[in-house]
Amino acid sequence: MLPSPSFDRPDAEQLAALRTALAGERRARGPVLPFDVVAIDERLADAGLAGGGLHEVAAASAALSDDAAATLFLTGIAARFAGKPGLSVLWALSRFDLYAPGLEQAGLPPDRIIYAQGRRDADVLALAEDGLRHGTLACVVAEVKSADLTITRRLQLAASDSETPMLLYRRHRTLGRCPLDMPSTAMTRWRIGCTPSLPLPHPGVGRARWSVELVRQRGGNPFSLEVEACDATGRLALPAAAPDRAVAPARALSHAA
Repeated sequence: MLPSPSFDRPDAEQLAALRTALAGERRARGPVLPFDVVAIDERLADAGLAGGGLHEVAAASAALSDDAAATLFLTGIAARFAGKPGLSVLWALSRFDLYAPGLEQAGLPPDRIIYAQGRRDADVLALAEDGLRHGTLACVVAEVKSADLTITRRLQLAASDSETPMLLYRRHRTLGRCPLDMPSTAMTRWRIGCTPSLPLPHPGVGRARWSVELVRQRGGNPFSLEVEACDATGRLALPAAAPDRAVAPARALSHAA
């Protein structure tokens, strides 16, 4: 039988150096934006979204309802990154199909958005990278159907250098295949879909509910849960009917990238 390998325990100086290195890496990611929902923040490695990082969002399906939910999910994030007066969001896309009143209801009014339209995904991604490197924006949003590993590395590097968050919306281009199947260097990758709302005791439309899945994150595990859609300040909430119920346990996702 071979002898068991022996490992030297790190001394206090080595542990201190490791903590310092990890703290420096965390600072390099830029300010963190919490969701202010404990069930989400406590499961995120940074207790929120790193301001100097690339974050990806995709709809749970190609259905228009899921596409709208994913769009409003990232709208709420962008609105909260742009919370300080004078900050604007660059939104780059190739097809202008956004509904401005809907974005405003999620906390992002028209006067806080700068739109940039390109003919192809490559043009949109180039516009997004230029916006990141400018360094004066609250965040950059880009909608594409395809972005390879090289471009996600470039976007992550630009976001880190400028401490400007990058929100990449990967739209469906083929039925039955999740856009998050493609490899990426993103710090977090989210899949968003609609779920049935709670019936109201009187006629009317209740607050929409979404299925939120964190497919992958650096330094943490995936998870999924049900939330109420963004309010007028871009914030999510746990379902009002059961605010104290247990959150769905973290689980491996079949489409995890």
